[in-house]
Amino acid sequence: MQINQAQQQAVQHKDGPMIVLAGPGSGKTFVITERTRNLIQNYHIPENQILVITFTKAAAREMKYRFLKRMGQDRTGVSFGTFHAIFFTILKYAYHFNAKNIVREEDRVRIIKEIMHHFRLENEDEKDMAADLLSEISLVKGSNMDLSNYYSIHCSDEIFRKVYDTYNSRLRQANLLDFDDMLVYCYELLSERPDILKLWQNKFQYILIDEFQDINKIQYDIIRMLAAPQNNMFIVGDDDQSIYRFRGARPEIMLKFPEDYPQSKKIVLDKNYRSTSQIVESANRLIGHNENRFNKSVSAVRGAGQEIVVREFMTLKEENQMLADEILLLHKKSIRFSEMAILVRTNLGSGALLHKLMEYNIPFRMRDSLPNIYEHWIALDIITYIKIAMGSKERSHYLRIINRPKRYISRECFDTSEVNLDFIRDYYEDKNWMLERLDQLEYDLALLADMSPYAAINYIRKGIGYEEYLKEYAEMRRIKMDELLDILDELQENAKEFKTYAEWFSYMEEYKEELKRQAVESREKNTDSVTIATMHSSKGLEFNVVFIVDANEGITPHKKAVLPPDVEEERRLF
Repeated sequence: MQINQAQQQAVQHKDGPMIVLAGPGSGKTFVITERTRNLIQNYHIPENQILVITFTKAAAREMKYRFLKRMGQDRTGVSFGTFHAIFFTILKYAYHFNAKNIVREEDRVRIIKEIMHHFRLENEDEKDMAADLLSEISLVKGSNMDLSNYYSIHCSDEIFRKVYDTYNSRLRQANLLDFDDMLVYCYELLSERPDILKLWQNKFQYILIDEFQDINKIQYDIIRMLAAPQNNMFIVGDDDQSIYRFRGARPEIMLKFPEDYPQSKKIVLDKNYRSTSQIVESANRLIGHNENRFNKSVSAVRGAGQEIVVREFMTLKEENQMLADEILLLHKKSIRFSEMAILVRTNLGSGALLHKLMEYNIPFRMRDSLPNIYEHWIALDIITYIKIAMGSKERSHYLRIINRPKRYISRECFDTSEVNLDFIRDYYEDKNWMLERLDQLEYDLALLADMSPYAAINYIRKGIGYEEYLKEYAEMRRIKMDELLDILDELQENAKEFKTYAEWFSYMEEYKEELKRQAVESREKNTDSVTIATMHSSKGLEFNVVFIVDANEGITPHKKAVLPPDVEEERRLF
């Protein structure tokens, strides 16, 4: 690779802090590996005094592989690793931790669920609630903030603080730590033991960090301690590519780096060797609307290429039909399925698209594990209503929906494996208002029996009052009603094509089997299939043909993006 002037300046930098703004396809990996080589071969820095940090294991392996290939070696004293790997190494020396001390993910989930039950936080969406709480716990630890300054979005602040303390206590009692504890414990160790800090400062004289825009507060705090007093920090990243704020990434850390280190130098790698000028110029115009960013403009080295095609559709069905037709047409023109990708904003809403690809026998693979919408608790409520309307008398079915919405019917009425509504009438024979509710339920079920799936879902939502139940549930869970309605909307959209319940239920089974097949195929790398990925998971991948779907206000950009920092992140993602 012929090195350009900006890359050369970055590679030749030796002492003091430097920030390298590296746009997409600008050769940042080359710059990091080449600068590491230059430190060793031209500045005679011992290999074991150099630390190269990446955000993923795969990136660390790739960086090390390229470095060794460039050096013509099969081993090196340079430390390549993720933040967690490097910080855990420090902890191993201090506390003699090993892999057995790292809590397994399934145990984290089990512990948080037990804590939820203890504090009476059981919900219909227990799995989601557990994930939300673990995410919040991670956010607090990654932000390096005092717990008293954190305000929970999923439960009361008092309860969250109890959950947080109990979770950490449970881990400590078992002599376990999670991935975020690696950061917390390392920060505490280096803050409280200047002798240990000095040892690691002496070891890591030169620190290079990739993807710096994704750093969080506690990672930055630790790195600043390790880099002192020489501050030989070489940070590489692109503030316009920071898309993980929801995980705790803070792009403002990169933006304020020149303030934290006034003596730092800045290099801009502004040549894109990957994309065509059509794509690069469009991206420049879009990201130019962001206010909180380094002022820069990237130019493409390659030619103009094909124009970006924008198509508008009246319905989701039309959009999915176009995708299927276009993919088949391109495939006939000798473009492999594996050279094509469909990018979605989130996994939610992909069901109709997958159904269309299955209909046309277009092979595809999911970059992300796709949750089965038909197993979501809201979908199960809807399906259960329909099964009862079709004649089910199972006790579990009635218990699931009888008070959704609230009918105030006691569980004591359902003391047999099969439900008999006449028995329930006898139970409430002296309460006319309860008998009226039972009459209404029977009437609703009789109507549902003769409806199409689409009409049935609509009637359950509006006629039976299921949306009112969701409204109350959303208030109790402190989540937005829209998040729950999105599930209903997708379910209803998917049901449009089916005239009978039997057809719809049959499709559900096919869909379930397809997801199982996807789980298997996702582990096979050489299959010729279209990649379906969220925008987040597609970062760093390359394809010859890319379809971006649902570029609609409310989806892309996402309706949750209300505050300016969130809107700017949506632009960066797009």
